[in-house]
Amino acid sequence: MSCLEELLRRAQAGDQDAKERLVVDNSGLIWSVARRYFGRGVDPDDLYQLGCVGFLKAVAGFDTGYGTQFSTYAVPKIAGEIRRFLRDDGAIKVSRGVKERAATIKQARQRLTVTLGREPSLSELSSETGFTAEEIATAESATAAAESIQRESGEEGFTLEDVLSDGNQEERLIEHIALREAISKLPERERLVIDLRFFHGLTQDQSAKILGVSQVQVSRIEKKALQTLREYF
Repeated sequence: MSCLEELLRRAQAGDQDAKERLVVDNSGLIWSVARRYFGRGVDPDDLYQLGCVGFLKAVAGFDTGYGTQFSTYAVPKIAGEIRRFLRDDGAIKVSRGVKERAATIKQARQRLTVTLGREPSLSELSSETGFTAEEIATAESATAAAESIQRESGEEGFTLEDVLSDGNQEERLIEHIALREAISKLPERERLVIDLRFFHGLTQDQSAKILGVSQVQVSRIEKKALQTLREYF
């Protein structure tokens, strides 16, 4: 097993240090993708940070047994996260063909989940749909919705829902739906911190290293974002 495969295995098992190491080791790859989108009115550092979020999604979804290079799968994920931000800003549109491919992949994922009793691997999705890893990554990244707000963070073991909810079961259903919209309205830097902390389970210190700021700054950004989300409700 190569060093990369070992780090991927550890990261997928929840090792936050392995995630951080993978980001650092692949910063050149992330920058190379981010550079494609220079000149679109977004700061280069912000493009890189968006790329880091996409890279971590690639880490989570890659199948080491698929037989393709990790970078082949990672590049569309990195680009997809950046393009999604630009798309929401009105700079990029998703083609009908990509939307149709994403719908096919979603249906296949649902079928396999029922059949297998678990989430299908990348290789299983590829076999079911006939799409390559790169095609799957591109389609899913281009049309991705917000991830579950119920995922636990790796440091404290609480969810974003726990932080914002008062525990009332009836109200939590409404909050769950409204929170997706609220997160999308946060300033870019705050949204990135929320993404890294609560959706990728990184500590404040690990998030700070990826964002190129201090742990104290991450803490302040996180508190401001959470306060904004609370006020939204």
